[in-house]
Amino acid sequence: MTAFLAIIHRDLLLALRTPGDSLTVVAFFAIAVILFPFGVGPEPQLLARIASGVIWVTALLACLLSLDRLFALDHDDGSLDLILLAATPVELAVLAKCLAHWLIAGLPLVITSPLLALVLNLPADAWPWLASALLLGTPILSLIGGIGAALVLGARRGGVLLPLLVLPLYIPTLILGVAAVEAAASGLSPRAHLLLLGGLLALAVPLTAVAAAAALRQAAE
Repeated sequence: MTAFLAIIHRDLLLALRTPGDSLTVVAFFAIAVILFPFGVGPEPQLLARIASGVIWVTALLACLLSLDRLFALDHDDGSLDLILLAATPVELAVLAKCLAHWLIAGLPLVITSPLLALVLNLPADAWPWLASALLLGTPILSLIGGIGAALVLGARRGGVLLPLLVLPLYIPTLILGVAAVEAAASGLSPRAHLLLLGGLLALAVPLTAVAAAAALRQAAE
């Protein structure tokens, strides 16, 4: 656990020293959502109907912005070799990196989502469920993205390949997240959708640990 926390602490310190990456993710999320009323019109009912889908799709795309740097910086400066040679299991280091990525890129999206829901006229009763769905869904995006980032590590055009790899895998999370918010906005219970999101998160943790660790070992050879 000491090594696990040390990796998280290191990544957070690096993010604080170069806050532009984190701010870019939040700025993209906010600007993309705010642009939709200009594109589809200011009709409140129309905005409320598309609000959940717009917020989830833009959050998904915002998470993609920083995924290519998840392991690339460690690979470039040699830190990845130290992680692979350390006594700490590589799988644990992968989870630490993904958790740090979520704290840097995913958690700010969860925090800002109610403000953007107001812009899109989403009913106030659905705001807590929107934040809850993103709180369960954005870690899944970071974990799945961690597999993709490890697979394209060292590739010549990895930044182009990464979205092609992970976007199809994001679809179940996107569907469940949008369905949870729409159910809450319609007065129905989003509990089933949130439970399924929780199940996907529980499945993504061991899958990411094993798959990404294997990809990192292959990239280091």
